[in-house]
Amino acid sequence: MNAKRILACLVAAVCVAALSPDIARADNPIVQTIYTADPAPLVHNGRVYLYTGHDEDGSTWFTMKEWRVWSSADMVNWTDHGSPLNLASFSWASADAWAGQAVERNGKFYWYVPMKVRATGRMAIGVAVADSPTGPFRDALGHPLVDTNEIDPTVFIDDDGQAYLYWGNPNLWYVRLNADMVSYSGSATKIPLTTAGFGTRTGDANRPTLYEEGPWVFKRNGLYYNVYAAKCCSEHIAYSTATGPTGPWTYRGTVMPTQGSSFTNHPGIVDFNGGSYFFYHNGALPGGGGYTRSVAVEKFSYGSNGTIPTINMTTTGAPQIGTLNPYVRQEAETIAWANGVETEVAGEGGRNVGFINNGDSIKVKGVAFGAGATAFRARVASATSGGRIELRLDSATGTLVGTCTVAGTGGWQTWTTVSCPVSAATGTHDLFLRFTGGSGDLFNLNWWQFDGTGSSPSPSAPASPSNPASPSPSTSDSPSTGACTASYRTVSTWAGGFQGEVTVAAGSTPVNGWTVRWPLRADQAVNQIWGGVLSGSGGTAVVSNVSYNASVGAGSSVTFGFLATGAASNPSIACTSP
Repeated sequence: MNAKRILACLVAAVCVAALSPDIARADNPIVQTIYTADPAPLVHNGRVYLYTGHDEDGSTWFTMKEWRVWSSADMVNWTDHGSPLNLASFSWASADAWAGQAVERNGKFYWYVPMKVRATGRMAIGVAVADSPTGPFRDALGHPLVDTNEIDPTVFIDDDGQAYLYWGNPNLWYVRLNADMVSYSGSATKIPLTTAGFGTRTGDANRPTLYEEGPWVFKRNGLYYNVYAAKCCSEHIAYSTATGPTGPWTYRGTVMPTQGSSFTNHPGIVDFNGGSYFFYHNGALPGGGGYTRSVAVEKFSYGSNGTIPTINMTTTGAPQIGTLNPYVRQEAETIAWANGVETEVAGEGGRNVGFINNGDSIKVKGVAFGAGATAFRARVASATSGGRIELRLDSATGTLVGTCTVAGTGGWQTWTTVSCPVSAATGTHDLFLRFTGGSGDLFNLNWWQFDGTGSSPSPSAPASPSNPASPSPSTSDSPSTGACTASYRTVSTWAGGFQGEVTVAAGSTPVNGWTVRWPLRADQAVNQIWGGVLSGSGGTAVVSNVSYNASVGAGSSVTFGFLATGAASNPSIACTSP
């Protein structure tokens, strides 16, 4: 049992003992599978993307080797996108993957991160760039962007298009970034740290102000905010405001008092879907502390004059926005609370939940079953004899609405889809996937989805964009044969391969069985498929339905997905039905 599993089991034991069965309400910290630190939220296309550091298990220093990305559409169910950036991404870096921030400009995503320079041993700030908020990111320069031997970059783009990069401990610096976001004009400028601007610290003649590190600069309603970690150690969060992006700053007070079991803290603030959210970290997970931290979030409201209220740490976190739709594909790594599991890279693309042992569970919050679910399916793999997925409502020991048996598949990345009937799953509930079986690791879980007799409930939060969802098929008691159409899209690409998705739709009459064909280029070969049966030769892919998605109701659709080698294309695709 590795260190992360020990952590997860401690989480399960402590939380169940303290809260059972109300564990469903304990959503802070928002990640339980690893230690996370230094949150940096970014709002993009209806989701909050959260960029964090990763404290290694058992650390006795800030031992950090990679950065991680998470996202959510509802502020409670968070999707793990893994680590698209690490120290090895920068040829000139040697250690200390510490606090950074990402920003979007002109369709590109720029992630500013500090690390130690191998040649000098000094801290410097680099910048990575990607075409997606989840990466992959690459070093944009091949060398540091700024090198003052200080840390904690924050980036802000003003209304006039001018971008600023701020950073520093013990000083506070800024530069004006050029439009390319990877260079700057002029030289680095120190912001005067005055007591009027940043409050008064006592007991340290060398640090007369409260400013310590971790600035987070943003603009709201014409007012510029600088929120920062104050007075080490232990730190609290304070803030200052200004009428311009470079000051002069006026100290405004405390945002979050010294709380929790971490002697550091780090702020991040965004407005999302009509609400304001404050991200921070603490040492709340078992084994947590100053070097093993965890990210959390609270919702708050500004005062009428723009003041930020005092915000206290809680275990309940932010309220859910909308509900989660179980009738579209949901990634297993979309989690509100995890007990005993971890995530890893999936051979089919994206990530999967793994290291599942008997009694482990995943909670997904606010699942809207509507009129009722009738079946459940899941993408699974197992190198052992497998186990079972118990579907329970509102707690890990709550009402059992279905059980899916998972048999061995011959490998941890040898995937198959299993299904089972479901009953009494109606209305909105927290869903617990509870895993049972023998000893040791049981199986891996990639994604899951319910089928139902009624329409998909609304409103609901969209599924994670890492593996886009598709509508659930509807059925007809006596379906007749009709015409079908098919459409294709590329889900993701990588060097030497890609993931595709095909949607099969019925017209004005139902379809009972379907077959899709499309040409393959000489460099392309389909090597894995789900939701369909692959056949065909001579440069043509032929995919037919499986039993559960053969019937497509009038005006409805189903999907299947596949992995292929070669470069992605946009093929002409045809659908026929018997």
